[in-house]
Amino acid sequence: MAADRPDLRRQQWSAGSYDTHARFVSELSAGVVDWLAPRPGERILDVGCGDGVLTAELRDMGADIVGVDSSEDFIAAAQARGLDARIMDGEDLRFGPEFDAVFSNAALHWMPQADAVASGICRALKPHGRFVAEFGGHGNVAAIVTAMRAIGIRRGGDLALANPWFFPTPQVYQALLERHGFSVKRIALIPRPVVLKTGIEGWLMLFRKPFFAQFGDSEQQALAETVDLLRPALCDAQGNWTADYVRLRVEAVKS
Repeated sequence: MAADRPDLRRQQWSAGSYDTHARFVSELSAGVVDWLAPRPGERILDVGCGDGVLTAELRDMGADIVGVDSSEDFIAAAQARGLDARIMDGEDLRFGPEFDAVFSNAALHWMPQADAVASGICRALKPHGRFVAEFGGHGNVAAIVTAMRAIGIRRGGDLALANPWFFPTPQVYQALLERHGFSVKRIALIPRPVVLKTGIEGWLMLFRKPFFAQFGDSEQQALAETVDLLRPALCDAQGNWTADYVRLRVEAVKS
């Protein structure tokens, strides 16, 4: 089966496709940026900076900001915006205590080694530095995951490819941060239904192409079957699709 080829199992990112199908990610970031409340001159690390659109906004607020991401395509796009953007895995951050704050938006759920992420963030912060993030929380895209799993069961696929993410409850994530030397000031699970302007197919092929690619020549048929399962739950009478997003937002301080 095609899934045996490891290159098909790894999430790949394209700055162009992301801009087309997922620009809402940075557009819906006002709440977490408010929690960050960046001050001019602060040195801030943006973990999972993506194509740098939001990172550039923080820079324009006066922050001395460094962005890191594991995608070469994203980093190239961020550097084209004049940012200090570096290739680095969020599960293997290589910084000492040099940042006043660490920030992340819509990225940490892609890093299942959450203990390693928290440890690296703590090392990167100065004493009493703050960590502010928003990412997928418990229940995020639950309908979408359930539909993909149903197709995976029907077709004998790898079900792990339907849900590669880390979507914790507030209780689980608070306990994790406390193990790594943080004091959590506030944490919230926030339902956020998101209208998908380019439809569900674009979302599925951007964020879960490895799941569908495992079916080889039947990739498009598996995609169509998934869309059919999702239509009653996520598509309205006018054909508009809404993803069942739930976000976890947190503010913590290095103890």
